[in-house]
Amino acid sequence: MRIAQISPLFEAVPPKLYGGTERVVSSLTEELVAMGHEVTLFASGDSVTAAKLAAMREQALRLDPSVKDWVAHYMKMVEQVAQRADEFDVIHSHIDYFPLGLLDRQRTPFLTTLHGRLDLPEFKMIYETYGRTPYVSISDHQRLPIPRLNWVRTVLHGMPKDRLTPQPVEQKYFAFLGRVSPEKGLDKAIRIAARAGVKLKVAAKIDVADRAYYEREIAPLMAQGHVEYIGEINDDQKPEFLSGAHALLFPIDWPEPFGLVMIEAMACGTPVIAFRRGSVPEVMEDGLTGFVVENEDEAVAAVARVPELDRRKVRGRFEQRFTARRMAEDYVAVYEELIAANRKPHLRAIGD
Repeated sequence: MRIAQISPLFEAVPPKLYGGTERVVSSLTEELVAMGHEVTLFASGDSVTAAKLAAMREQALRLDPSVKDWVAHYMKMVEQVAQRADEFDVIHSHIDYFPLGLLDRQRTPFLTTLHGRLDLPEFKMIYETYGRTPYVSISDHQRLPIPRLNWVRTVLHGMPKDRLTPQPVEQKYFAFLGRVSPEKGLDKAIRIAARAGVKLKVAAKIDVADRAYYEREIAPLMAQGHVEYIGEINDDQKPEFLSGAHALLFPIDWPEPFGLVMIEAMACGTPVIAFRRGSVPEVMEDGLTGFVVENEDEAVAAVARVPELDRRKVRGRFEQRFTARRMAEDYVAVYEELIAANRKPHLRAIGD
């Protein structure tokens, strides 16, 4: 099968440090290639892939301070994909609504995986404008704000089985991994760790947009003795970081569409204590891979139960549910359905 993958341009594929969607696109692309498919990846030129790389610019947007209008780069990429559409059996987009107007009007089967939140009114407006486009959700909960779209499948994220593995290290702290922003709940994680009397290690990115929030709300909390900030980390650093944690704290305060850090922790055999928001109940199995809680009080209570969990079973559930091969097989099934539907003759009713 000849497959085009359209990646965001903000990070390389895979990202050097933080980057959720680009990391998923990388996992999917490499697994599709390993399965024997001919894949072309439209991404930044600093990406590393076994697929054919169609470099849309020299480097990722986040690394290039000269970029003033990132939308222009996306529009150029969409045009280049459209010009090459006949080269592919299916086109798979991961860049939200940008390509819909153009790629919805060409003949090659086309689908979009939506990776972000959908609970803003503008999103309902724009996606319903292209209501016939096939969409894939990354959790069932993600669909709730716009339930009547042409949802063809929910495909939970996956990652390479051996990218992150349990390490033989002693567990000495709680971990917080990801991004510093109001919805990610680092302030809550700091309070939970303090109440539990356990050290918290924070491996997180601080975006420019969140810098003021960090300085105002988080920096004073980081000065507490039980908190250690180690900054952004890469995949090579994650196994030891996550394996050394009693649990990953995930006290989110927003409708998380998926939450990749949860399965990264599970891959290392590390349980997760997560707030019941968004996709969490679909990803986590309460009492097996961690604990799903409602608030800080319940999170603190769950800390005492962490030793009850078997870290080997946590890793086992990752292998059963969240590998890149399972994700790729799910997507191939979607591709085959779209290609078959596209080949069916479209009969016109009598009198049309």
